[in-house]
Amino acid sequence: MDTPAAIRIRDLQKVYAAAGAAPAKQALKGVSFDVPQGQIFGLLGPNGAGKSTLINILAGLVMKTGGSAEIWGFDIDKDIRNAKRSIGIVPQEVVFDPFFTPFEVLENQAGLYGVAKALRRSEALLREVHLADKRDAYARTLSGGMKRRLLIAKAMVHSPPVLVLDEPTAGVDVELRRLLWELVVELNREGVTVVLTTHYLEEAEQLCDRIAIINHGQLIANKPTRELVAMGREKVVEVTVDRDLPELPAHPAFLKAERSGERTVAITYNMDKSNAGEVLAAVQAQGFGIVDVTTREADLEDVFVSLTSSVA
Repeated sequence: MDTPAAIRIRDLQKVYAAAGAAPAKQALKGVSFDVPQGQIFGLLGPNGAGKSTLINILAGLVMKTGGSAEIWGFDIDKDIRNAKRSIGIVPQEVVFDPFFTPFEVLENQAGLYGVAKALRRSEALLREVHLADKRDAYARTLSGGMKRRLLIAKAMVHSPPVLVLDEPTAGVDVELRRLLWELVVELNREGVTVVLTTHYLEEAEQLCDRIAIINHGQLIANKPTRELVAMGREKVVEVTVDRDLPELPAHPAFLKAERSGERTVAITYNMDKSNAGEVLAAVQAQGFGIVDVTTREADLEDVFVSLTSSVA
């Protein structure tokens, strides 16, 4: 890699001690990966996979059990101050004093980071997140979308080169998701490295340059998004035939065949073992005339389900 990683994680481990009847749990089992500078990096995984534990370790909220982590070249143990100044965290929960105005929220956060008054960017940040007109409103009066945008501004008060967004669009409507992603893309264009966790896999596929997947505390994939999507080797051909289907066509090349209409069948096959021409020929060989054909390539959701379901 030509440039140093924005985040460098090596053999990161976390064991939560037993508490009462609950046994000890190893949340991270030696995770290692780099987040390249300047990218939008997706960190995906099912609930309980270890994503939030990893983010909380980077944020200084959880103490790791073993391994190492660096943010912008600063070790989170050996150079805590610079490591924390190099990262901004946007949590899932809305966390700020509801009785402060957006301007006061940003000013207070900047003060906590020791940003001199002459260097604070509160007004500019409010403009960037489209909240300049709400500068002096009580934060509790903001809509859900406005609060999410204020959280992003709050995370950027100390101008960190790395921004982590933990499920930023969970529970918000489609229009707000679009606005938030436009803001995130703009920050990335300005040079901010973005780490994103989300359960909306179509968003990760569209936004992220690279994606890592964690499951059961282990890293199970870490590839450029296009390469990861290409791992999906199953393809679906939806075939409309010239008569009703009393029985579905069958062939050893078909992984499965499902009825999707009176005269339409969706056939799944493995691209490594067959191709669409062979599938259509098999349908015709069983006496059906083909009226229409549509295909669907594998997407990130297909790969995600395949990878996470195959790791115990």
